Amino acid sequence: MLRIAREKLIAAAAPLRPLSVLRRAYHERVVDHYNNPRNVGSFEKDDPAVGTGLVGAPACGDVMKLQIKVDDASGKIVDARFKTFGCGSAIASSSVATEWVKGRDMEDVLSIKNTEIAKHLALPPVKLHCSMLAEDAIKAVDA
Repeated sequence: MLRIAREKLIAAAAPLRPLSVLRRAYHERVVDHYNNPRNVGSFEKDDPAVGTGLVGAPACGDVMKLQIKVDDASGKIVDARFKTFGCGSAIASSSVATEWVKGRDMEDVLSIKNTEIAKHLALPPVKLHCSMLAEDAIKAVDA
């Protein structure tokens, strides 16, 4: 009786695919920005050329601090730094945001939308809040 039950279990399990086939992977850009994040760190908070945006996502617990350094003469963002506490998608979104704001005017960076970041990183719908956090951080900068 046990032998018959065992054979039925083995036969039923045979058509299952291996776990490695079922696993979902992040896009290579997310992995790259997570493994090699650009512009991690912070600037001196007393520097008058530095603006800081601090935002959080209560739904998942992610927190992002984005700092930009603006050249007074040209009004352009000359450098950017971030510190993020969160998942790989949040870190990648922060890293991309710092790359995209450099060399642009403050008015210009306000046009960066979370959908652009999400599309660039190929974020799945469940991770869109990470790109929204990056957009919110850009808008929260007090420069």
